[in-house]
Amino acid sequence: MEHNIKLIKIAMPYFKRYRKILFIDLVCAGLTTASEMVLPLILRYMTNLGLSDRSLLTMDIVARLSIIFLLIKCIELVAVYYMASIGHIMGAKIETDMRSDVYTHLQTLSDNFYNNTKVGQIMSRMTNDLFDITEFSHHCPEEYFIGFIKICVAFVILININVPMTLIIFAMIPVMFFASGSFKNKMRNAQKEQRVHVGNLNSSIEDSLLGVKVVKSFANEDVEREKFQKENNKFLSIKSVFYKSMAGFNTVNRAIDGAMYFIVVVFGGIQIINGNLDPGGMIAYIMYVTTLLATVKRIIEFTEQFQKGMTGIERFSEIMSIKPEIYDKEDAMDLKNVKGDIEFDHVSFKYTQSQDNVLDDFNLKINHGQNVALVGPSGGGKTTLCALIPRFYDVTEGKITIDGKNIKDLTLNSLRNNIGIVQQDVYLFSGTIKENILYGKPEANEEEVIKAAKMAGAYDFIMELEKGFSTYVGERGVKLSGGQKQRISIARVFLKNPPVLILDEATSALDNNSEAIVQESLEELSKGRTTITIAHRLTTIQNADQIIVLNSDGIIEKGNHEELMDRRAYYYNLYTKSGNNTLSEE
Repeated sequence: MEHNIKLIKIAMPYFKRYRKILFIDLVCAGLTTASEMVLPLILRYMTNLGLSDRSLLTMDIVARLSIIFLLIKCIELVAVYYMASIGHIMGAKIETDMRSDVYTHLQTLSDNFYNNTKVGQIMSRMTNDLFDITEFSHHCPEEYFIGFIKICVAFVILININVPMTLIIFAMIPVMFFASGSFKNKMRNAQKEQRVHVGNLNSSIEDSLLGVKVVKSFANEDVEREKFQKENNKFLSIKSVFYKSMAGFNTVNRAIDGAMYFIVVVFGGIQIINGNLDPGGMIAYIMYVTTLLATVKRIIEFTEQFQKGMTGIERFSEIMSIKPEIYDKEDAMDLKNVKGDIEFDHVSFKYTQSQDNVLDDFNLKINHGQNVALVGPSGGGKTTLCALIPRFYDVTEGKITIDGKNIKDLTLNSLRNNIGIVQQDVYLFSGTIKENILYGKPEANEEEVIKAAKMAGAYDFIMELEKGFSTYVGERGVKLSGGQKQRISIARVFLKNPPVLILDEATSALDNNSEAIVQESLEELSKGRTTITIAHRLTTIQNADQIIVLNSDGIIEKGNHEELMDRRAYYYNLYTKSGNNTLSEE
């Protein structure tokens, strides 16, 4: 109970935004309840009047009672429409607000979070869980408010009709709640486990479908089918536990339901025989007991929806409680008028507390406008260095400065706006070529987009496509070749026009022809900017102002290509061993 109260407190700020709608919704709920409770009283009055003296039951009385009933029903219809439409829309608005908050929060989380969290799990939290919160947001206040009114009104009316029988009936209600309690808890646990597994199932499907070409190339359809079937069957077993608990839940409720009607039949009959209950009262009593039982069952059955909503809020809370590892300081300043001087000052870094340092007391100074290349075997920290500059990760010790300013003292937005990154693994969004280029500068006009495409060497191939810049690239740019995707990503950076440029093995995945075209674009892009290049092919960095050779011990050599070749040391061996082409990772 205490846990549920905490979860409801988390959801309360979202309800407060729509408190006026909620208030009207509850008023409408009260009106529908009042309408439902009036009919048994009308029937009781007409029955007793007819039984005592049929001549007293005139058409005038019937007409007046009918008009009263119709007026009440008209009010009920208006109230029901409001509850079904505006009430549900309120729930959808709460869902929308919560999804926006989750999405905004996800944008603040570091790469570590995404390295350790399945995308399918995140998607499940943003869709299924929040949809259940919509239903919970609308129905929970409404159902419990209606239930409270009906139980109170039913008690007052029934106690006035017959005290002993009413006390027995109401004594059975706590028994109904208690008996169904254990099944309710099992349903909740199964519901939460089901939510977790839906995320795993989504991840499995996504992974398999995104890698469908690899699956087919290895003829491993049966392997993937078997993996999927295993996850699917596990999901079935979890659902089975839930439905068995629900079956026990419903069986207990029906048993107590039958016991209550048995009490009404036996005790009601005895009360009529003894003259303590008139026939009209018996009809009204049965109708109110039916209403009461329907209300109690509705509340208990709503437990399933309540538990789904609680699970959804809990999973929403879990993701919102994850603290961003990378964030702006309170007094963070914007990075302006950037020259591009970058310095690593006694920098140490490790990805997790349990791991060894990837960088240890690392020092490097890069002057503005310089083209610096990083080479060396895998694990030397090249990619890590480049990830630290835009603060995808924060240094463990030491500091990194741009133009003498500690990057931790700068706003993330201004820091990253001044850094352009071209990676080996190009990510294009599902949309048109123009939309993907515009990602570098959303407010740019068409002329600027065309200019960026020309500078990136992409304009000619774009214009050869049937729809030119309006060509749909497919999911992750699947309709374009590797070289075409890379040139669009370069055009995106041209449009951004940042003073600092990071090239992370930008041509390593391309064929020789595409590499030559892209390399020409990259050289054009690098002019006048501070450029850091992670090199895969050593021939692409011969013109670098400075080449930094790294291994797990740090910097082992630095200088330009001619200087390093003259030394005939580590770089010389790398260059000659690679056949003047591809860097060996040994």
